[in-house]
Amino acid sequence: MAELVENLYLKYLECRNVSTDSRAAQDNTLFFALDGPNFKGSAFAEAALVKGARYAVVQDPTVTGPNIIQVPDTLKALQDLALHHRQQLSIPFIGITGSNGKTTTKELINAVLSQKYKVLCTKGNLNNHIGVPLTVLSIQPEHELAIIEMGANKPGDIAELCSYALPTHGIITNIGKAHLEGFGSLEGVARTKSELYVHLDKVNGAVFVNTANEHLLRMSRRIEKKVTYYGPQDDYSAELLQAAPQVIYRAANGDTVHTHLMGSYNFDNMAAAACIGQFFGVPHDQINAAIAGYVPTNNRSQIVRKDTNTILLDAYNANPSSMSLSVSNFAQMEGEQKVVILGDMRELGQESEAEHRLLGEQLSQQNFAQVFLCGHEMRYAAEVNPDFRYFAEKSALEIWLKDHPVRNSSILVKGSRGIGLETVVDLL
Repeated sequence: MAELVENLYLKYLECRNVSTDSRAAQDNTLFFALDGPNFKGSAFAEAALVKGARYAVVQDPTVTGPNIIQVPDTLKALQDLALHHRQQLSIPFIGITGSNGKTTTKELINAVLSQKYKVLCTKGNLNNHIGVPLTVLSIQPEHELAIIEMGANKPGDIAELCSYALPTHGIITNIGKAHLEGFGSLEGVARTKSELYVHLDKVNGAVFVNTANEHLLRMSRRIEKKVTYYGPQDDYSAELLQAAPQVIYRAANGDTVHTHLMGSYNFDNMAAAACIGQFFGVPHDQINAAIAGYVPTNNRSQIVRKDTNTILLDAYNANPSSMSLSVSNFAQMEGEQKVVILGDMRELGQESEAEHRLLGEQLSQQNFAQVFLCGHEMRYAAEVNPDFRYFAEKSALEIWLKDHPVRNSSILVKGSRGIGLETVVDLL
């Protein structure tokens, strides 16, 4: 296997560009024909070569040719190649995981560290057993630092990602009720996320810890290299001045920073980015400017002003922890006419009914002008209060909004990615 990886690495060095999607442009790529749940990747190897791939890596022994490289397992070959490439690199690797805020924190850290370094950062949501190897293999000689987002759906996922990303530094944003269907419980979530701490402890790496989070303090208590942030006694300290509609905070150097992000939970993400920037020697004025200039995209914590409405769009994902925080922060905002439009929280397994009912109870305690709930799981939240408007299908909600326009309101739109609630913004 070592000889195979060495051979693959020589081919990789010829290409410096790895692909797993035959539909994308193949400009001198090393193409890995990965199998999917309903297809054989080797069937697309020839198409990738025709589109410009230099080599295609396949596991089907019947697929042959001068530019075909056969391996026993294409996914393992991709991961082994990523590990081999990683072992050639001496730059810092920052691993990021957590139940909520991974991507926003990653983007903020990238904005801050890019003030001083040439940074390679996980693109989009490539944070799984395929995305992380692809990210590692995208690191070029000019890069001085890497930021690797790590997602997990079940125990062991973070340990696996660490095994070929080999982070030297790391941060867990928080521990919350996400992917309970795979983890089984909040304790299962904590154990899985702590796999990052376990790896860093073994390699004498540094962890960045939010001291306002009791879970993280407890989980990191045995870590020797610990850099803390949030409170006045920490390595990095900042003070939240305003949480909504946009976060305003006082930075460590005393500057007041006005941001484009909403919610106290995003202040935690900003403090993390500032702490990491300080640790890596980015000047405070550049840290503050980077955070102030960051504008969220991709339906994450976006503030959209449309006609007479102000829309807080956070429709990329939703779990009980993030949903509760969003509702709580929205309730604390100033404004007389507040409307919430919420979609299903998915991947909760047997906890789904109970968690949606808890959300319904939280909503009932707020003084919102209107509450719209959408999705089959949201029926449990809707049963809590007959004043809530419930729609099993998004199409029915869209029809209602067309016929009953919402005006002069502050509107929170949040739901799991699968329900795609961002489309209702056009109707607000």
